[in-house]
Amino acid sequence: MGNHLSKMKPLMLAGLALGATVLVAAGGDQSGDAVIPARQAAFRMSGTLFGGMKPAIDRGDDVKTLVPAAKALAGWAHTLPGLFTPGSDGAGTKALPNVWSDKAGFAKAASAYADAADKLVALAAAGDQPGVAAQWAVVRQNCKACHDVYHAPMPPH
Repeated sequence: MGNHLSKMKPLMLAGLALGATVLVAAGGDQSGDAVIPARQAAFRMSGTLFGGMKPAIDRGDDVKTLVPAAKALAGWAHTLPGLFTPGSDGAGTKALPNVWSDKAGFAKAASAYADAADKLVALAAAGDQPGVAAQWAVVRQNCKACHDVYHAPMPPH
């Protein structure tokens, strides 16, 4: 059991860090470029948190241990649209201009992501290993669909 908990500790820490980042962004200066570093840090942490769930799913671990990580991810998903405030499109952002010009489309994509993440929480809480594995892929697809439309392409490796 101790070994299993040590495997989950990075996920929990990432979730706490993600939550703290979102709280700082939400409580601080939300205007202009000031929000960009917090938003970017939260994206990186959500990626780490989400990616960190996959090995546990693949190993067939008790998915109830993923509830804290899934809740942190869902919290991020619900917070996401509020971190794209007017004027936060300056240097260093990888968000495309349509995040701001297509607010309705972006809100719809973010809502689909939040709904998918909420379902991941429910399935993890129920201990539904096959359901969590399938829903993890749905959440991933929602991330990709949003990034495909609202995020600058990644440079080739």
